Amino acid sequence: MPPISASRLSQKVVVGAVFVAAMFVNILDVTIINVALPAIGKDLGASQASLATVAVGYLVSLAVFIPASGWLGDRFGTKRVFLIALALFTGASALCGLAQSIDQLVLFRILQGAGGGMLTPVGMAMMFRVFPPEERVRASRILMVPTALAPALGPVLGGLLVDKASWHWVFYINLPVGVAAFVFGLMFLEEYRNPKAGRFDLPGFVLSGAGFALLMYALSEGATKGWGSPIILSTGIAGLLLCVAMVFVELRVKEPMLHLRLLRDRLFVSTNVVSMVNSAAFLGVLYVFPLMQQQAFGKSALETGLLTFPEAFGVVIATQWVSRLYPVVGPRRLMAGGLLGIGACASLLALVDGDTAAVLIVVLMFCTGASMAHVMIPMQAAAFARTAPADNGRASTIFNVQRQLGSALGVALLAGILAGIGTMTGHGGGAPTPNLHAYHVAFLVAAALAVLGAIAALTIRDNDAASTLRKKTETTPTAPTPSTAPAKV
Repeated sequence: MPPISASRLSQKVVVGAVFVAAMFVNILDVTIINVALPAIGKDLGASQASLATVAVGYLVSLAVFIPASGWLGDRFGTKRVFLIALALFTGASALCGLAQSIDQLVLFRILQGAGGGMLTPVGMAMMFRVFPPEERVRASRILMVPTALAPALGPVLGGLLVDKASWHWVFYINLPVGVAAFVFGLMFLEEYRNPKAGRFDLPGFVLSGAGFALLMYALSEGATKGWGSPIILSTGIAGLLLCVAMVFVELRVKEPMLHLRLLRDRLFVSTNVVSMVNSAAFLGVLYVFPLMQQQAFGKSALETGLLTFPEAFGVVIATQWVSRLYPVVGPRRLMAGGLLGIGACASLLALVDGDTAAVLIVVLMFCTGASMAHVMIPMQAAAFARTAPADNGRASTIFNVQRQLGSALGVALLAGILAGIGTMTGHGGGAPTPNLHAYHVAFLVAAALAVLGAIAALTIRDNDAASTLRKKTETTPTAPTPSTAPAKV
C-alpha cells in the first residue's frame, strides 16, 4: 500500500525536507553539547573525566553504527530504517534531558549516537536515489544547509539555552524538529529496498564497529589523557589492527558490510580522500577558533558563537554561485580553489591577537565558510557520479565513515598541538597567561592540511563526473536499469 497522499508531493521534496531536518539536529547535537558541559557537571556533580564521556560516548556510538547503516537500509528499506533511527535519536534526546545522573546521561547519549549513526548514511542514500546525476548539485545545495548552519549555530544556541533556561534544553530542542520530521516522513516517504542486499555480515560489523569505535575513542581522548598513556596507546593500536583485519575480511566476503571494492573507482576514492582531509582542516579550524576566543581572549560562549556564525552565512551565500559555476568549471578546480581558500583563512587566523578588530575576524570566518562551499558542493555532487543506484547505500556508508574519521583526526591533531605547546605560560613564576603561539601553530597546521587537500583535489578528473555536469533535459530518461534499480515497495 503506498504512503498516505504520497502522490501529492515529489519525493525530492519529501526526502530533502526530512533529511535536512534530521541531519540538522544530528550535527547540532555534536557542537551544542560542548557549551553545556560545565553546567551539566555542576548540576549532576560530575567530574571532568565523566563529562568527557558524555561527548565521547556519543562519538563512539556513531562509529559503531555507521558501518551497518547501508546494509540495514538496503535490507529492510531506507524509509523504515531512517524513521527508526530518527525515533531512536529523538527519544534518546528526551531521555538525555530527563537524566538525573551522569551515568544515565552517558547511557542515553550512547542511544543517541546509535540513532545518529544511521541517520546520515541512510538519508544520503535516499537523496542520491531521488536526485539523478544531472541534479546532484541541487542535492548538494540542500545538504549544505545543515552542514553549514548546525556547527555555527550550536555554540550560539547552546549558550542562550544554558544561560536563559537550563542545560536540559540543549536536548529538548531536538524534540519538535525530530517529531515533525518523523510524522512527515511517515506520511510521505516512499520505501526502497535493494533485493540484492545479501546476508548480514557479522564479522564485518564486529571488526568495523569495534575498530572505528576504538579509533574514535583514542582520537577523541588522546589530547586529554596523553598520547603516550596506556589506555590511548592500547585502544589506538587495537583499533588500527581491527581495521586492518576488517579490510582483509571485507575484500573476501561476497556481500560485505563495507563495500570496499567501490574504492576501485578513481573518482569515488579521490573525492573520499579530499573529503577526509577537508574535514580534518575545516573541523580543526572550528575546534581551535572557539578555544582561542574563550581561553585566550576571555570571550563568553555567546560572543564566541556570534563570531563563528558568519561562517554559515559564507557557506549559504557562496552556494548560490558555486552551483552555477560547477557545470562550467567542474569539480577539480572548484575543490582545489576552495581548499586553498580555507588554507589562506587559517593562515590569517594565525595572525589574530587580542587587538584584532572584530570585523576582520568576522570577514575571515565568512570567507572560510565561502571557501568551504567551493569544496562541499562539487564534492557531494561528484562523489557518487559513477556509483550504481543499488550501491548508493554502501557508498554513503563509506563516505560518512571517512568523514567522521577525518573530523576526529583533525581535532585530535590540533588538540595534540595545543597540549604539546601549552595554551598557558608563566612569566618569572607569576600567574600563567594565555599562550597565543600554541593557537597560531594549530591554525598553521590546519592550513597545511587544507593545502594537502588541494593537492589531492587536483588528482580528480572532471570527465569522470561528466554525468553530473549535464543539464537536465526532458528527453533524457533517468530511470535506473533493471540490473541496478532498487526495489520499490
